[in-house]
Amino acid sequence: MSYEVLESNETYRGKILRVTIDKIEMPDGNAAYRETVLRDKNAAAVLPIMNDGKLLFVRQYRHAFGETLLEIPAGVLNDCEVCELCVRRELEEETGQKAGRLEFICEFYPSVGFCSETISLYFAFDLTQGQQKLDPDEFIELESYTLDEALEMISLGQIKDGKTIAALFAYKSKHI
Repeated sequence: MSYEVLESNETYRGKILRVTIDKIEMPDGNAAYRETVLRDKNAAAVLPIMNDGKLLFVRQYRHAFGETLLEIPAGVLNDCEVCELCVRRELEEETGQKAGRLEFICEFYPSVGFCSETISLYFAFDLTQGQQKLDPDEFIELESYTLDEALEMISLGQIKDGKTIAALFAYKSKHI
């Protein structure tokens, strides 16, 4: 099937994203409009597995939902940064832990209906103490849970973040 962009209008440009409204030609020849959020930089996230087997999470406020959410550490790639370096940096900045070993899980599209963001997921093993370096506008609490506890928290609606849910089920399928 073919979908040709007939016109594209940028309606917003911010610090981390742009918004466009595109007129596209559908396979039947009719035109349709699509709003798209374009991320200029992709992200990477990491599920830290502590030496005692518990999983390390960050709890932070997410304004889009007006909630403080339990998540795995994640961040946007800096200019020319590779994903592995990003997750190492974010892990230490957000949790104060350094990864001895990383394992790539997958790259996925968290919101395919309207956003161009991609997130690369990793597991982090052999953690050692580093130094937490929070951004001035970042307020994070650290929490750790067993895999069973975390999976139960999903079903109870206590973990709602998609990248975290994906990482937890990937860990269950690959390492348990």
